[in-house]
Amino acid sequence: MAFPYEEFNLSGVATYPLASRRSKVRAEDFAKPLPPGASFKAWLDSLPNVLGAADIRRVVEAIVAAKNRGAGIVWGIGAHVIKTGTSPVLIDLMERGYVSAVAMNGAGIIHDFEIALAGATSEDVDEALGPGKFGMAEETGTLLNEAIRVARVEHKGLGQGVAEFLARRKPPHADKSLVVAAHRLGVPLTVHVAIGTDIIHMHPAASGADIGETSLRDFRYFTSCVARLAHGVYLNCGSAVVLPEVFLKAIALARNQGASLDGLTTVILCIGSSRCGFAAVRASCMASRPARRKASSELSTL
Repeated sequence: MAFPYEEFNLSGVATYPLASRRSKVRAEDFAKPLPPGASFKAWLDSLPNVLGAADIRRVVEAIVAAKNRGAGIVWGIGAHVIKTGTSPVLIDLMERGYVSAVAMNGAGIIHDFEIALAGATSEDVDEALGPGKFGMAEETGTLLNEAIRVARVEHKGLGQGVAEFLARRKPPHADKSLVVAAHRLGVPLTVHVAIGTDIIHMHPAASGADIGETSLRDFRYFTSCVARLAHGVYLNCGSAVVLPEVFLKAIALARNQGASLDGLTTVILCIGSSRCGFAAVRASCMASRPARRKASSELSTL
C-alpha cells in the first residue's frame, strides 16, 4: 500500500518549560579567558567543563585519588607513545609514584630499545621498503631476539628480560628509556606480542618458542596487576587493537577468580581505539556486585 502525501499533525505536540529541563551544558561551564603569562594549571582550570576538557579533569582526579589511597595505576602504551617523544614524561610519573605497572605492544619494546641503544628510532618505511631494507637493522634484530632467548631460559617475561638485558649493557641513552626506568624503579613491565607484526620477527634469530613463552608469561603477570585494580585506574594510550584485547582477557580472568574491580576507572587515549573491550569491562564489574554501585566509574574517551 502506498502512503499519501500527508503532513504530520502538530496540534497535539507537548512542550515543557526550558527551566525544568536537565541541560548538559551550563553558562558556568564555559571557558575563562586568561591573561598573558598565566600558568599551565591556570590554563587547565580555565578550560570549559564540557566533553574532552571535563574528561581530562575526571581522569586527573581519578589518578590522584588512586595514588592517595594506594590503589593501582596501570599504563598500557602503544609504540607511538614512545616514538613521539613522551617517554620522559612517563618516566617522571614513574619516579613520582603514578605508575604501578606498564604494558606495551611488541613495537613499543623495539622503539624503546633503539632509543636506549642509539638515541634514534622510527625508520622511513617508504624509503626502506622498496630496496628491501625495512626492519633489517642488525643490532635491533640480533640483540632483542637474544634478550628474549635469555628471558625464556631464565623463566622470565619478555619485558622483564629485555629490561635486565638493557640495564646490564648500560646503553648511552638509558635516561630516555621507559624499559630501563621500569627496571631501575622496580615497576613491572610486560610486552604483548602479535607474531608477525614486528620487525624483529623477520630476523633469522627470531624464535616463536622464545617470543611466545615469554609474552604469554607477561600476559599472566599483567593479569595479576589488573586483578589488583580495585579503585584504581587503567589507561590505554596509543594502542587501538592489541592492548584493549589483552586488557579484556585479563579482566575476564580476574573476574573468573573472583577479584573485585569495584571503582575501576578505564581511560582511552587513542583516536580510533576499539571501545568494545572497555565497555565490556564496565559490564563485567557491574555484574560482579549487582547490589552495589557500578564499579567502573567512568569510560573516558579523549
